[in-house]
Amino acid sequence: MRTKYIDLIDQTFDFPQDEFNLKDDRLIFHGIDLMGLIEQYGTPLKFNYLPQITFNIQRAKGWFREAMNNIGYMGNYYYSYCTKSSHFAFVLDEVLKNDVHIETSSAFDIDIVRTLYQTGKLGNGRFVICNGFKPEQYISNIARLMDETDLKIIPVVDNIQEVHDLIAATEDTQQELNLGIRIASEEEPKFEFYTSRLGIRYREIVPFYKQVIQSNPRVNLKMLHFFINTGINDTAYYWNELTKLLRVYCDLKKICPSLDSLNIGGGFPIKKSLAFDFDYAYMVKEILTQVKRVCSDNDIPEPHIFTEFGSFTVGESGGAIFNVLHQKQQNDREKWNMIDSSFMTNLPDTWAINQRFIMLPINRWNDDYERVLLGGLTCDSDDYYNSEQHSNAIYLPKFNKNKPLYIGFFNTGAYQETIGGFGGLKHCLIPEPKHVLIKRDENGVIKTELFSEEQTANDYLKILGYTAKTIED
Repeated sequence: MRTKYIDLIDQTFDFPQDEFNLKDDRLIFHGIDLMGLIEQYGTPLKFNYLPQITFNIQRAKGWFREAMNNIGYMGNYYYSYCTKSSHFAFVLDEVLKNDVHIETSSAFDIDIVRTLYQTGKLGNGRFVICNGFKPEQYISNIARLMDETDLKIIPVVDNIQEVHDLIAATEDTQQELNLGIRIASEEEPKFEFYTSRLGIRYREIVPFYKQVIQSNPRVNLKMLHFFINTGINDTAYYWNELTKLLRVYCDLKKICPSLDSLNIGGGFPIKKSLAFDFDYAYMVKEILTQVKRVCSDNDIPEPHIFTEFGSFTVGESGGAIFNVLHQKQQNDREKWNMIDSSFMTNLPDTWAINQRFIMLPINRWNDDYERVLLGGLTCDSDDYYNSEQHSNAIYLPKFNKNKPLYIGFFNTGAYQETIGGFGGLKHCLIPEPKHVLIKRDENGVIKTELFSEEQTANDYLKILGYTAKTIED
């Protein structure tokens, strides 16, 4: 009778997979012995496997290169990294090894860009796409960056006032101002509102260009920007919105010779289940084919294509490992496995948007399994994780207080630290776990280093203003 956890996985999914394998009954992730990582650093533990960042960037570049060659697409492709997905220096260092560009979303982002430029990591001629709503400080920082660097800076305006503010902020330099316009896409019918709060409405764009930009010799409209919340998916909704974007692009191009770029934003999905199946190459080819066809029908040149992949770039590099501390039998059906951390604080998307991640045990794959719920350490009733790929249930090796059980959440590398407030206060003062970086040297040998220690009581006391007295170690 097949009752072991490995039997469940074998019967449910194709396993092993590219990144997951077993050695005896221990989970191996990209060749990393995760039990060895636990033995070295303990739990709770977060990690980033940095080579995955380069791997995903190069995959996407390959899909666009192949599609452009196959269909004879004449524009260029520019891969930009969406910094808000993860601002960490170790992420940007890895990203910028791959001849890519940067997309920003706030004033402090520009300070990161300036630092990267000053240290030579972001070279002359790289594009910096400045997205998001732009308060005064963001506008000022953009103007300063234009004045001090040779980067190709394209502020993507979110509203009409931003154009006037950018013109005024750069007036003394008399530099040419290359702009993009973000289109306010229509949301899916089931969404809470009809039109995105970001960008300028379709019907206002051409009149806005004629009234504000066309007659100003110092301002060039270079880019149209397009993004929808549901991301890039093979749905009627996505293709309909892309068609509307292309219609506006063609109308603008006929009266705006400087317009030459189309930014289709981010939104490539990442693997959140062992059953994940998405044909990236097909989607890239279909998008480019649509763009080429519409431009040909309108007798205009094909635009350069920009993307701003954030989660796709960094998401699959991240993971979190927890120890199951205790099991509580709350009724006849519900068993709660309590972990040594919190979902709300350290994987906040599981609470905020019901995000699912790949969840697998690290050890004991040859043990019998049971159905459980997972609970975090805070006193909040919402601090739980109760469904993933197994049809709204979680199955794990049976709890045994004499046999420690470790579980891992994978592909958590985008947004979780910034939303959770890395290094700051956490709900119920649950500490930030240790954070480990995993790299490979020039010979492919795995190397690990500690990026940050687990937060201490003294860390919290300092943040909270209790500075007169500290706790003894």
